[in-house]
Amino acid sequence: MKRILFIDRDGTLIKEKPPTYQIDSWDKVEFYPNAFQYMARIAKEFEYELVMVTNQDGLGTASFPEETFWPIQQFIMQAFENEGVVFSAVYIDKSLPAENLPTRKPGIAMLTKYLNNDAYDIANSYVIGDRITDVQLAKNLGCKAIWLNNDPNLGGAEISDAVKDLQATIALESIHWDEIYKFLKLGLRHVIHERNTNETKIRVELNLDGSGNAHIETGLGFFDHMLDQIARHGKMDLNIVTKGDLHIDEHHTIEDTGLALGEAFAKALADKRGMERYGFALPMDEAEAKVLIDFGGRNWLVWDAEFKREKIGEMPTEMFCHFFKSFSDAAKCNLNIECRGDNEHHKIEAIFKAFAKAIKMAVKRDPLSNYLPSTKGIL
Repeated sequence: MKRILFIDRDGTLIKEKPPTYQIDSWDKVEFYPNAFQYMARIAKEFEYELVMVTNQDGLGTASFPEETFWPIQQFIMQAFENEGVVFSAVYIDKSLPAENLPTRKPGIAMLTKYLNNDAYDIANSYVIGDRITDVQLAKNLGCKAIWLNNDPNLGGAEISDAVKDLQATIALESIHWDEIYKFLKLGLRHVIHERNTNETKIRVELNLDGSGNAHIETGLGFFDHMLDQIARHGKMDLNIVTKGDLHIDEHHTIEDTGLALGEAFAKALADKRGMERYGFALPMDEAEAKVLIDFGGRNWLVWDAEFKREKIGEMPTEMFCHFFKSFSDAAKCNLNIECRGDNEHHKIEAIFKAFAKAIKMAVKRDPLSNYLPSTKGIL
């Protein structure tokens, strides 16, 4: 089955030119930065079929005559073909937005040949484009979107209402073609993991290549706050829902969440080729926290931190060490944690932030490397 990259033109392969956004003269032709370099790599290294899909508002009307469009379009196609980038098909909708035709993106009427067709693997295909309509097209097709979002009013850390219901469709949000290439080369390390016992029921959704989004529900407010630090400072997307026996105490909830999170990491890091493996951090704060980590396949914890208070929030301070021990055991990683300071809240928050930064450093991958970071040949 063939996987497809449905690729937009304006704003994706070439730059858009406001206010008309019509590329109808040669002085408006400017290629998107690095599009040639990385599209050539994608075409050479991967087995995606390349399909161009573009809306050209009112093409063929007096305001946008075809004779000003086709020479430029042919030049663009030839320029990419000279770099080894050949599109198997080009779909152009000429309608205006007010016409609301089903052929116009995000409508899928132009692309029906790819649907319900055993020759194509739509679920593992992507739409690459700069508009929210490209993301909607991906959703309508049943694939994922790679969103070259250059609109400061959409997406990012503060997700706008316009894209909240499309988050599940967006596999990658970036304005850089090198990041698109890396994503297609390496894929997302995204896992959903559940751990259910008589004492706790836990669901973890982890994307190590995310953007720092988090949704945490453990029933312990301070614990939620600390887990949120892992996502935000580790630049990973993390959803955790823990239903534990808090009517007894906090022990099982904290311990089992650490185990479930560690197990999710072990799954996400099943293939460690090209990965840094080691991470360390010395965050700024009076707490002087230090976390060293090695995802080397062996669990071990060194804990050198003391707390004078029995609890911070609803979380017993004795459970901090226990959480990291559980994570180390399940993720099969070495953890060396050290902290000095005066403020108990600052100390544990600094530890969690340093932990997140150490993870971010250790799981970083080089898309051009197939090197396994071990002399043993196995991790």
